[in-house]
Amino acid sequence: MDKKVLIVEDENSIRGFLKINFRRNDFTVIEASSGEEGFRKAMLENPHIAVLDVMLPGKDGFTLCKELRDRFPDMGIIMLTARNQDMDRIMGLEQGADDYLSKPFNPIELMLRVKAIIRRIESKDVFKDKEVVERNGFKLDLYSQKLYKGDKEIYITPKEYLLFKLFIESPGKAFTRDELLNIIWGYEYFGDPKIVDVNIRRLRTKIEEDPSEPKYIQTIWGTGYRWNNEEDI
Repeated sequence: MDKKVLIVEDENSIRGFLKINFRRNDFTVIEASSGEEGFRKAMLENPHIAVLDVMLPGKDGFTLCKELRDRFPDMGIIMLTARNQDMDRIMGLEQGADDYLSKPFNPIELMLRVKAIIRRIESKDVFKDKEVVERNGFKLDLYSQKLYKGDKEIYITPKEYLLFKLFIESPGKAFTRDELLNIIWGYEYFGDPKIVDVNIRRLRTKIEEDPSEPKYIQTIWGTGYRWNNEEDI
């Protein structure tokens, strides 16, 4: 399966330049122009490598780096900055970055550093993507985006698929309604926040034996939802 790289850079010209170089090296490229968008796409796409600009609108690169490192311990993270200052480099590494490059940089050097990080990831045997995620009797096919319970397919909408994928890949993790809204619908969504509850309720009717007494997607009263981490339910 293709290697995935997340590029979070607000300058279109630099982001386009990076995209071309990564695609030439057989990467699937995920783009974002802000820290908020970058985190949301990381949660949905699970990239192997993230290339983060330090100076981003809204959430800066250092904050995003820390959030990604907390959520994805094995992700390779490289920081980019236009400021050639030791303090930036130190701060980036302290937040969990694997490496650091100052602009302007040589694309060959960037790819060499990326490949070095990939070798580290491969040596830990965590680089291989799973085409099928299995938990509690469910099978989620990431290629076809189909959900099965046992051998029976459960028909779900694209948003229900994203919700289910997020839950099943993060068992036991509590998500607030705002987090789910931002991750699945995006920070630019300004509709009714109750859309989260509506989609959870609809998803429960499809996967739970008794939607009124859910055992898979649990409600955390006053907060949000989480996937039951017990394997034998």
